[in-house]
Amino acid sequence: MIGMTEHKKFMKMAIDLAKENILGPLGGPFGAVIVRDGVVIGKGVNKVTANHDPTAHAEVEAIRDACKNLGTFQLDGCVIYSSCEPCPMCLGAIYWARPDAIFYASDREDAASAEFDDSFIYLEIGKDPASRRIPTRQIMRKESLEIFDEWMKKTNKKKY
Repeated sequence: MIGMTEHKKFMKMAIDLAKENILGPLGGPFGAVIVRDGVVIGKGVNKVTANHDPTAHAEVEAIRDACKNLGTFQLDGCVIYSSCEPCPMCLGAIYWARPDAIFYASDREDAASAEFDDSFIYLEIGKDPASRRIPTRQIMRKESLEIFDEWMKKTNKKKY
């Protein structure tokens, strides 16, 4: 079992990645490390502006790296260390990856004070889709349900 000294060591790695990332012109102040059995198996830094990719947050980049290194899409047995509390998108990705735990350093209020405010997303998620700031409408549900019917009939599907 990992003790607090080890947790702090891995969190320092995530924080150091964030510090290194802002030395360049396009890096955001976020870093993440994923650990399994005391070994770092994935790392990520914020590459949103560098890659022109709004999903290139540190946690998502670390998940991609760890999954590639492990050859799987699940991170059971792993712990994620993030320099900041994961945003709603990253939290969703983390839950899909299914690690055992998440540790974070700064929180969403700290990020907001540094002009990384995602509070509006938390508010939007709770709204009825038709009431969201970005218009969200459902169409062609019946046609799309046919795909789920076919999925349910498959005998060789890999569940996730």
